[in-house]
Amino acid sequence: MSTQYEHILTSRPNPSVALITLNRPKALNALSTPLFLELNKALFEADADQAIGAIVLTGSEKAFAAGADIKEMKDKEFSDVYKNNFLANWGELSRLRKPVIAAVSGYALGGGCELALMCDIILASPTAKFGQPEINLGVIPGGGGSQRLVRAIGKSRAMELVLTGRMVSAQEADQWGMISRVTDNVVEEAVKMATEISSKGQIAVQAGKEVVNAAYELTLAEGLRFERRTFHGLFATKDQEEGMTAFVEKRKANFTHL
Repeated sequence: MSTQYEHILTSRPNPSVALITLNRPKALNALSTPLFLELNKALFEADADQAIGAIVLTGSEKAFAAGADIKEMKDKEFSDVYKNNFLANWGELSRLRKPVIAAVSGYALGGGCELALMCDIILASPTAKFGQPEINLGVIPGGGGSQRLVRAIGKSRAMELVLTGRMVSAQEADQWGMISRVTDNVVEEAVKMATEISSKGQIAVQAGKEVVNAAYELTLAEGLRFERRTFHGLFATKDQEEGMTAFVEKRKANFTHL
C-alpha cells in the first residue's frame, strides 16, 4: 500500500487491514474515471496481499462520495458511452475475494451510493445520507444502483428512490436493511470489524463471502447445495483442523490460512 495516488489515500491501520480513503475534497469525492482507475488498482493490490484479511473503504466526514463527476460525462454521446462500455470498470470491486467494509459519513449519492452497495458490509455514521438522484439529471443509475437496491430493500422502496431521487437518512437506511448499522466513529468501528474478520482463517472468510453472494444469483435449492459443498471443501484445509482442535482444547485458534 505504498503507492502514491492523486485521488485516494491508502494506509494500514493495522498490519491485516487496508484502509482506502477517497480524496477529492473539493469535489465532495465525486467519482471520476481517474479516481476509479486508482481505486481499482489499490483494491486489487490489497486483495492480492497475503497479509491483509479485510479492506475498509471510506471518504470524508462530509461525503463518502456525492456522486459521479458530472463534468466528465455531460458532453458524452451514446456512441461513445456504448462503444467504450462507460462505467463498466465501476463494478470491479465486486470481483474481490476479500471482504470490503464501507464506512459512510455524509453524502453517498448516485455513484457514491452504488459504490457503497458494492461493498460487502456498510457501516454508516448518523450523518450519512443515501440516494440515487440521477433522475434529476435526465438519466437513471448506471453503476448498479437499480439492481442492488432491489435486492437490498425490495422493489417498492428501490423504485421510490430511483424515480423520485430523494435522499434517505442513515436511520431510515438502517430500518430498511440497506446497511448493517449506524454507529459513531464509523471508520474506527469499520477498522475494528475488519480486524475481527482478519483474525479468522482467510479461506473460510472468502468462502463465507462467496456463498452469501451466491444467494443473489441461485435458487434456494442450488444455493443450499453450493453452501454444503463449499462447507465440505473446507474440511480439506489446515485451518479447519486447527479451528476445531483449538475449540476442543479450549484455546485460541492459530490460523495459518492454509
